[in-house]
Amino acid sequence: MVRKEMIAMLLAGGQGSRLGVLTSAVAKPAVAFGGKYRIIDFPLSNCINSGIDTVGVLTQYQPLQLNSHIGIGIPWDLDRNNGGVTVLPPYEKSDNSEWYTGTANAIFQNLKYMESYNPEYVIILSGDHIYKMDYEEMLDFHKANHADVTIAAMPVPIEEASRFGIVITDEKKRILEFEEKPDHPRSNMASMGIYIFSWKVLKDALVVLKDQGNCDFGKHIIPYLHGQGSGMYAYEYNGYWKDVGTLGSYWEANMELIDLIPEFNLYEKYWKIYTKCDIIEPQYIASEAIVEKSLIGEGSEIYGEVYSSVVGAGVTIGRGSVVRNSIIMKGVIIGENVLVDKGIVAENTKIGDRAQIGIGDYAPGTYNPKVYAFDLVTIGEDSVIPPDVRIGRNTAVSGETTAADYPDGQLVSGNVIIKEGESA
Repeated sequence: MVRKEMIAMLLAGGQGSRLGVLTSAVAKPAVAFGGKYRIIDFPLSNCINSGIDTVGVLTQYQPLQLNSHIGIGIPWDLDRNNGGVTVLPPYEKSDNSEWYTGTANAIFQNLKYMESYNPEYVIILSGDHIYKMDYEEMLDFHKANHADVTIAAMPVPIEEASRFGIVITDEKKRILEFEEKPDHPRSNMASMGIYIFSWKVLKDALVVLKDQGNCDFGKHIIPYLHGQGSGMYAYEYNGYWKDVGTLGSYWEANMELIDLIPEFNLYEKYWKIYTKCDIIEPQYIASEAIVEKSLIGEGSEIYGEVYSSVVGAGVTIGRGSVVRNSIIMKGVIIGENVLVDKGIVAENTKIGDRAQIGIGDYAPGTYNPKVYAFDLVTIGEDSVIPPDVRIGRNTAVSGETTAADYPDGQLVSGNVIIKEGESA
């Protein structure tokens, strides 16, 4: 095995519970984004664009779609005999079977994989953020400071800082203190959950803390190494970075793509975002259709009207239907004379004729209000919405629903319909 200078370990096992019905059957990194991508495409593309050709992808929750999307890594040029992409699920050992119980525990369980490449450096990445970043520049910073650990950090509004791990540094960017989600933050430099470790330092810390329950980088590994006096530095990043961990931030990040000059540009030639592409026919927009300020995926057929929306591949929008300010994912079929306003409609959903989705006034959520706190209608994948129903705002539907599920033909604002066997 040829020794690698730096390998990447990409944490992609997260459930993403704050995305509600969008992640009831898929891992958060496999959720569609921007009409043709999945969230995991962004860190994978960053790796190959940064010259990293060895990536371990750690999966756990609902991995089927993620595994089939990654395959052997061909779209990212990661189908290699030496290195490439390797999917690393939890596995049964001779004496016990162990799920990954924390971010660092997941990495510890794959020590053998990392040892097989004997790298000088390991970069730890999260599979659920939208950004472009040259990890090679971060590695150069790590080397120049002779660091043991480098944490990517970015300035955030101080009122939001308590949501993040916060670093306090001196003028040379050496980390003096690290606080995980402090109530009263003393800095606005937030950890992005991207770490470069010198291999020996990482390995030793993982072994020392191997019996720590739910072992996590932010809560355990970083504080432990800081207490040991390890050389720890913050690499400041000032580009676009979005944690699409809530329905609101996920919807906003998609809507930003259709701005006249998008803050996050998917069309840059020198930093391409790669994805698995099915070979399908071009989109068809009928003569009576209207499409304004929208992304329309390949193979879609548009007979109605689409405004300020992101439409995935293979979608059908019927005659007389109007879609506004919405995310419509791959394979959705929308019947005729349907209204969808501020909706997130997951893959392969069918919406019957004359359904009205996203109508009336906003009402606070009666079910899981921490998740369903936005002025959105969220419909899980493979759902069925019958004809002629009316669905209010800040609602969620998951499963094959029938007219009998809608009292008086409606789902009032703030409520949900989750069919048996589905989760929210």
